Amino acid sequence: MLKTRQSGFTLIEIAIVLVIIGLLLGGVLKGQELITSARVRNLIGQQDGIKAAFFGFQDRYRAYPGDYGAAETNLKCPTSPCFNGNGNGLIQNETGAPAVDERQLVWVHLASAGFLNGSYSMLSATEAALDTNTPRNPYNTFLQFIHDAIFADSGTAPVKLNLKTGSQIPVEILAEVERKIDDGNGERGQFRFSLYDGGTGTAPPAVGDAGCVNADGTWLVAVGISNCGGASLF
Repeated sequence: MLKTRQSGFTLIEIAIVLVIIGLLLGGVLKGQELITSARVRNLIGQQDGIKAAFFGFQDRYRAYPGDYGAAETNLKCPTSPCFNGNGNGLIQNETGAPAVDERQLVWVHLASAGFLNGSYSMLSATEAALDTNTPRNPYNTFLQFIHDAIFADSGTAPVKLNLKTGSQIPVEILAEVERKIDDGNGERGQFRFSLYDGGTGTAPPAVGDAGCVNADGTWLVAVGISNCGGASLF
């Protein structure tokens, strides 16, 4: 009588394959976790570095960078003249005398004073182009240093000095930044959600159940919005 031989995988072979698949999946997930952690650290490090530069400038010159009214006398800027701020204690797009966009000039003053790495310059005091005078976040959009109220608030947001991260940042990254440096709520504390578009012309979605944060300030990680932004308040 002819015996037939069955072909197929043994239980041991199947177990080995399952172990290998498990190891591969574990490695992928761990790799993604490491990438996310690195992006969070990068974003926090950039914010902390700029804050340190700001306070160093303020301590030395007793004025805000960008708003500094004696920059042409005391700073060596890459362009001539250096452009003074109007010295009114606010970093804004000033239309008075002198008319100057202090939101961009702030970076020129910080770098020219040696507090910030990079070379930033302005062709005029009201130059609108961001490429030569504003740093970018890790997602290639522009930061912003300004006195305004373009950040989430549980009530009516007052005008405050704040450093915006720029946009195009995934919501899960900002939620983790929030957990590490503040109170976990995007409408309270020193770090909040911001609608600033980072110079792209496309602002993050407004507060709501389909946006970056809900009306109660919860970061909506489950929604998965990739165009979000934050602001560190001073």
